[in-house]
Amino acid sequence: MKFFYSPGSCALATHITLAEVNADYEPIRVDFGNVEQSADAYLAINPKGRVPALVTDAGILTETPAILLYLAQCYPQAAIAPLADPFALARVQAFNSYLCATVHVAHAHGARGHRWANEAASLADMKAKVPETMAACLDLIEDEYIRGPWVMGDQFTICDPYLLTISNWLERDDVDRSLFPKVDAHAEMMMERPRTRAAWAEHFA
Repeated sequence: MKFFYSPGSCALATHITLAEVNADYEPIRVDFGNVEQSADAYLAINPKGRVPALVTDAGILTETPAILLYLAQCYPQAAIAPLADPFALARVQAFNSYLCATVHVAHAHGARGHRWANEAASLADMKAKVPETMAACLDLIEDEYIRGPWVMGDQFTICDPYLLTISNWLERDDVDRSLFPKVDAHAEMMMERPRTRAAWAEHFA
């Protein structure tokens, strides 16, 4: 497989999951600083001009929740999703969908407000709101979602690399992660995993 990513992006969740399932993949960095995501060569892979993108033998996948579930299904021996339990799997997908559709969007209002507005005042207002909206999202995750010690309880799942990815953004969003003890402990526990640390090092190299 070929895995397209940009350091510090939501692609970190896929990067960690690829490592955790011990997948055979080629990491390919997309340089956002040089706007490679908008170049014809990359748009041929992902017309949305976003990361991650995963090139598989069956075709190209985009969107983090889809890629994470695909990897869980391709590597069932890794046991990173409750594939045999429809309700439990739906809960996994509900959590990851919340990260994708709500939390990521709240974060993006800071640096990428131009996706939604043009006026300088509108952009400034969205950026100023980010600490409040991100903290509200993390309050909900802290209080309602993390069953402990992992997101879904005793079993490490595809929710966990995704949550680490999101919690890694909090500092730049001017949110103190230590205000969320479960989230903070989760991040520390994630970084104790050797394969997660290896993926992290490769991602930010």
